[in-house]
Amino acid sequence: MYRLGKFGGSAAAVVVAAALVAAACGGSDDSPGFEAGPLGAVEVGPGEDIQIRSMLTVVVEGAFGLPAQRAVELAVEDYGPVAGRDVSLDSLADGCSEEGGRAAALAVADEPQVVGVIGTSCSNAASSAGPIISEAGLVMLSPSGTSPFLTSDLRGNAAASYNPGFYRTANNDLYGALAVARFAYGELGLRDMAVIHDGGPYTSGIADAFSAYFEDLGGEATAYIVSKGDTDLTGVLAEISVTGAEGVFFPLFITEGTLIVLQAAHISDLEDVVMIGGSAMLEPELLEIPEVVGMYFESPVLGFGGHTNEATGKSLEDVFAVYEARHGESPVAVYGLPQAYDATTLLLRAVEEVAVADGDTLYIDRARLRENLSSVEGFAGLIGTISCDDFGDCSPARANVIRHTDPGAADITELPVVYEFQP
Repeated sequence: MYRLGKFGGSAAAVVVAAALVAAACGGSDDSPGFEAGPLGAVEVGPGEDIQIRSMLTVVVEGAFGLPAQRAVELAVEDYGPVAGRDVSLDSLADGCSEEGGRAAALAVADEPQVVGVIGTSCSNAASSAGPIISEAGLVMLSPSGTSPFLTSDLRGNAAASYNPGFYRTANNDLYGALAVARFAYGELGLRDMAVIHDGGPYTSGIADAFSAYFEDLGGEATAYIVSKGDTDLTGVLAEISVTGAEGVFFPLFITEGTLIVLQAAHISDLEDVVMIGGSAMLEPELLEIPEVVGMYFESPVLGFGGHTNEATGKSLEDVFAVYEARHGESPVAVYGLPQAYDATTLLLRAVEEVAVADGDTLYIDRARLRENLSSVEGFAGLIGTISCDDFGDCSPARANVIRHTDPGAADITELPVVYEFQP
C-alpha cells in the first residue's frame, strides 16, 4: 500500500542553515539501540509512513516528465510496504529550470522526514537542486538528468557540478556525444560540424563533449549559442550557412529544436547539410513535422523489452500494460517510464536494506543509504543491468543514433537505429 498526495508547502521558502541541519538529522538519534552516522537519520515513529518525494517536470518541455511521474507511482505501488511501513509519495515540479529545481529542493530540505527524492527531470534543475539536496543529507535519483556536469568525466574525475548523494538511471551524455561524433565522422564522412546549444547544463554538456570527441577524431567543430525563449533563430542559421559546415548537431529542448528544424528549411544553403538532433527533441509532435523526415537523432537505447525489475518482479510489458489501462495511452517519452521505475525501486530497496527497527520506531541512516546506493552492482532493472559508479552513474553505458525516415511514424521506438554505441 502507498499514499499519494500533492505537496502543499511553500516551494519558495528560504531554508536557513538550521533547517538544513534538521533535515540532515531527521529527528532524535539518541535511541539506546541506534547510533546515527555523520549525516543523521530519519526517525519514522510508530504508525508513520516512510516519506519520499518526486521532483519532476510534467507540463514543460514536452511530455517526458509525465510518464516518469506516473512510473514513480506505479513503482511505489508495485514494491509495496518498506520495512513494514507504507510509503507516502508527494510530488513537486522542477520546472525544467534552475529556478524550479532550487525552489523544489528547498521545500524538500525543509521536511526532515523525507528519505529520498526521485528527480529531477532536467539537468538544468538538477544543477541547482543538487547542492541543496546533498547538504541536507538526502539522496536524489534522476531518471533523465543526463548532463556530464552532474557526475563525472567517466575517467575517475568528478564533474564541476557533482554533489554526493546524486544518482541517475539515465545515461551520461558523454556516451551519446561519443556515439554522434563517431557516427558523423566515421559513418557519414563529415569533417566540419556546427554545434548549437543554449548554454544550459544539458545542452552545453553534450555539445561540448561532442565537439571534443569530433575534433579528437580529426574533424572541426564550431559552437553557436542560442537563448532559451528566442523565436527567431534565423540569424544563427544564416551564419552557419556561409561557413561551409557539412552538418549541424543541435542537442536542444523541443521548443528551440523545433524552431531550428522549421527555420533551417527556409535557408537554401542548408539544404544539403546533415541535421542531427538531440534526444530531448524526440517527442511525437516533432516527428509529425514534414521537415524532420531524413533527420538523425542521438538517442538512448529504447528497446528494453524482455527485462524484468528484480525488486518487483514486473517486466516492462507488465508495467506498460498497467500504464496504458490506467491512463488510456502509451508512454511516449524517450526518458521516462523505465528509468523512473527503476530509480524508485532502487531507492525503496536501499531504504529497506538500511532501515533499523528499535521497538516501534524505524531509523533510516542517511549516510548508510548513500553507501548502499553507491554499492549497487548487477541490479536487474527494466533498463537492463544497473551498477552505480563512484559518482552516481548507474545506467548501462549504451547510446544509439536513429533516423526518422517514415513521414507517418510517430512512435519513437519504431525509428530505425543506424548506429549503436557501447564501450
